Amino acid sequence: MIDAIIRRPILWSFVAVFTLVMLLSSVIIVPETKQALIVQFGKPDRILGATQAGINWRIPFFDQTVWVDKRVRPVDMERQQVLSTDQRRLEVDAFARYRIINPLRMYIAARSEDRLSEVLRPILGSELRNELGKREFASLLSAEREGVTEAVRRNLDRVARQYGAQIVDVRIKKADLPDGAPLESAYGRMRSAREQEARSILAQGAKEAQIIRAEADAQAARTYAAAFGKDPQFYDFYRAMQSYQTTFLDDGNGKPAGTTVVLSPDNDFLREFTGRGAR
Repeated sequence: MIDAIIRRPILWSFVAVFTLVMLLSSVIIVPETKQALIVQFGKPDRILGATQAGINWRIPFFDQTVWVDKRVRPVDMERQQVLSTDQRRLEVDAFARYRIINPLRMYIAARSEDRLSEVLRPILGSELRNELGKREFASLLSAEREGVTEAVRRNLDRVARQYGAQIVDVRIKKADLPDGAPLESAYGRMRSAREQEARSILAQGAKEAQIIRAEADAQAARTYAAAFGKDPQFYDFYRAMQSYQTTFLDDGNGKPAGTTVVLSPDNDFLREFTGRGAR
């Protein structure tokens, strides 16, 4: 054997290189984030790395490897206009996230991951238009928005299962009225509605304030009447103190009002200063 190698070194070198290439081509290392679909002459044969990553084997030149990502992948919808139930045209921008759960079915139906994204993109737009066509524009600005995206996710997931994929999430990035007259008109209607609501709240507040004020005045009148009936002299004194406060002080805040009053010493208005016995 050694003599044969020495006599024909070039031939045996070629054999060694060929054997090494065949050996390396037979080994396939599947990472944790991917699966390997083995295809023989265009026909899917088996899946490597579906349950466990690591070193696997294949037949060189006969087995073709199609890599399939296990991770979640995004698919963006093209920005488009949608008509809501209240006849408002909305410009909607959304995206979905999916993962491939059946590489064999994905390969048969779409052939590649990129092709699958191209297939799911128009379906996402169609499902979103159908769902938003059942809703009012205001629902997209409230908690109902989560219900819209969840309904789209369920409908899109049923279609994606036919391609070996699972829809993980659907999100609406933006939903606005088109620029120009429609947007200004919508802003005008919203502004009018809010102004009308504010006027209604102010009117209701003024009504309640009048009721409270009337009840307070009635209660005060009853209190004054009861006090006058029990002690007329104390009632006169109390009313005089209130009159002095209003006249000489600024609404009872303790600051002089700066008002000068000239009265006769025997004026009834000053009887509480001079004493009742001085009258």
